Amino acid sequence: QRTSVALVVLSEHVREDAKGTLEYFASQNVDVKIISGDNPVTVGAIAARVDVSGADHPIDGSHLPHELDELVATVNRNSVFGRVGPEQKRAMVGALQSSDHVVAMTGDGVNDVLALKDADIGVAMGSGTSAARNVAQLVLLDDRVASMPRVVGEGRRVIANLERVANLFLTKSVYALVLALATAVVGLASGTDDWLYPLLPRHLTIVGSLTIGIPAFFLSFAASRERARSNFVRRVLAFALPAGIITGLAAFATYAVTHALLEMRTDEAHTAVLTVLILLGEFVLMAAARPLTKGRLVLVGAMLAAFFAIVFTPGLNEFFALAPPSIVTWIVCFTLSAVAMCLVALSWLLTGKYR
Repeated sequence: QRTSVALVVLSEHVREDAKGTLEYFASQNVDVKIISGDNPVTVGAIAARVDVSGADHPIDGSHLPHELDELVATVNRNSVFGRVGPEQKRAMVGALQSSDHVVAMTGDGVNDVLALKDADIGVAMGSGTSAARNVAQLVLLDDRVASMPRVVGEGRRVIANLERVANLFLTKSVYALVLALATAVVGLASGTDDWLYPLLPRHLTIVGSLTIGIPAFFLSFAASRERARSNFVRRVLAFALPAGIITGLAAFATYAVTHALLEMRTDEAHTAVLTVLILLGEFVLMAAARPLTKGRLVLVGAMLAAFFAIVFTPGLNEFFALAPPSIVTWIVCFTLSAVAMCLVALSWLLTGKYR
């Protein structure tokens, strides 16, 4: 007769931050797949402790189909897999990619190398094998998967802010080109020397600093939770081309009204054109900086205040060859700016499907 004297329990240690990390990715609509070479029942039990969907019916890797279509359906339908070999991990990554998924693969062993190499983002553990670290794009030196939300957040911040800054810079390039072409065409058509470029180099410094340079510096540090999207170039062009073209035409129309129609002095005409560019530039800035937080609204307000300070401060306005606007100038500037803003907003609505 035998008597039990002890009960030994073998259990995997689940890190305290694992559940929170998985909940974060679930909230971001990121599907999590648990792939392991261990027994499916063991893998399912551990996955259930962190509330992974589908942990109650783990899939045995030895039963995975070889046909791509069947494998795609199996991988998309299930979340927990056990007894999966290196080639199968690689095939599962390929199956997910064939379904238009962006796949990130984490691992630390030699068995994960093939999948890490083929994944869109390979993430290796710092304590893992050198082979895994060498093929991965990202190495977690502290071995903490909980670092991934911060990594994702930083990536989203960089991509979103890059797009914001690209929108601003390309818009300026487009309206500068349109303004130059319009001035050249009208000047050649008139056959006189009366139509000169309506801005001095120092004026371009003001526009560049207050609508792009200074705002872009602060926006580049702003946090963002926007998910990265494809078609970066198409979205930037759909934003910047209509905004730049309309802004350039509005600036030239201001020059035509003040210079040719109202016959204002050169410095007054320059001030009017610069005012329209600043107003429209800040409008574009507000659109690019969305969502508009209190800090971003303060930034836009500070840029407008700086411009008006330059225009109305004696000495500064003389240095920049500007003149305090008259009532007529204000009416022309605000009218043309309002019309241009409406046209820009309408163009964005019409090109919304491209953005």
